[in-house]
Amino acid sequence: MFLRTAFSLFWLTAGLSAVSSSIAAPVPSPPTQIENSLGMKFMLIPAGEFMMGSDESPEALAKSYPQYDQKRLKDLSDEAPVHKVRITHGFYLGQYEVTVRQFRRFIEQSGYVPESEADGTGGYGYNPDYDSDKTVRGDAFEGRDPKYSWRDPGFAQSDDHPVVNVSWNDAVAMCKWLSEKEQVTYRLPTEAEWEYAARAGTTTRYHSGDAPQSLLKSANIFDADAVQFWHKWKSYALAESDGYPFTAPTGSFIPNAFGLYDVHGNVWEWTADWYDDGYYAISPVNDPKGPSNGSVRVRRGGSWHTWPLYARSSYRNWNSQSTRYTLVGMRLVRELK
Repeated sequence: MFLRTAFSLFWLTAGLSAVSSSIAAPVPSPPTQIENSLGMKFMLIPAGEFMMGSDESPEALAKSYPQYDQKRLKDLSDEAPVHKVRITHGFYLGQYEVTVRQFRRFIEQSGYVPESEADGTGGYGYNPDYDSDKTVRGDAFEGRDPKYSWRDPGFAQSDDHPVVNVSWNDAVAMCKWLSEKEQVTYRLPTEAEWEYAARAGTTTRYHSGDAPQSLLKSANIFDADAVQFWHKWKSYALAESDGYPFTAPTGSFIPNAFGLYDVHGNVWEWTADWYDDGYYAISPVNDPKGPSNGSVRVRRGGSWHTWPLYARSSYRNWNSQSTRYTLVGMRLVRELK
């Protein structure tokens, strides 16, 4: 009797051990913020869905932006139709735009030569003696010129300012190098990921609200500080001052609900997508990645020189992959392992 009982207890204990070992341990939640080897901080963006784009009519926009002519307001049709997008996997997105310090570390450690220096044509920059009215293009900035690059955009920047004059190709090169160095995938956000993260659950024009004046606390854009250097565009500037005529140190304004800074203004941010003005009409719901080909890449968010209408969460702009400009920088994705 004793042997039979002991034998039964042995198998009962062994069975319980086997069952308990087959139950997977709970997977720990990823941290909400991480920092990489270059000192770049990333915020966890959870999976979710939102309505992408804008279907505001020119008449509705004119009430908040009365100084814009009808052509400018009608040229926003590529923001429609508003459509559901589902981001099926969480990801990390830079809490701040890539800074001068971080880009310099990448250059020094990798040996990469940015396009503005590699091809000898330089970038664009601010020159107080430059008169855009006397040029063929009428561009607000002087360039291309070898004297301008990410090292010198023609105005003072500290190491904590967002890097500018970086091309889409430069941004992809930085992602590739970081991926190899840290054995985790870095990349540019898709256009859908960018807008989802920028909105952070809001449905208003900006994460700070609908009113352009709400940007004074949340964004470094074209305002009373910048207009002193470009008087002819005074009517498009915010009448108030945010304290920065050019770029501002990253994180100088209030973040959105995901903890991201400068999603409006400071510098335009490259995305991974090709641009197509009709893509929204055929976009898939789950994780859209943009058209399969194109000639220009999408940039988002506006810059320190951007008028409020063009800093809205839904606004789309674009440039060629080799463009390097004094208003354009980047923010990177780090994928969850």
